[in-house]
Amino acid sequence: MHRFVEEIGSIEIGQHEMISSFVRAYDFGGTVYEGKDSYPSLEAALQDLEAGIKAYLDEHGI
Repeated sequence: MHRFVEEIGSIEIGQHEMISSFVRAYDFGGTVYEGKDSYPSLEAALQDLEAGIKAYLDEHGI
């Protein structure tokens, strides 16, 4: 996740009035990952976000 934020895009954590997912990742082209609406803990949310970002990086050979 650190590399993604430093080199590729940004993340958002928390509720948003227009988006239902609790965690989100964006690159310069738009949305990379949107997580679930809620999680049992912040740790679970961050683990899900990290897995979503990893899948994106793997898919694009980054």
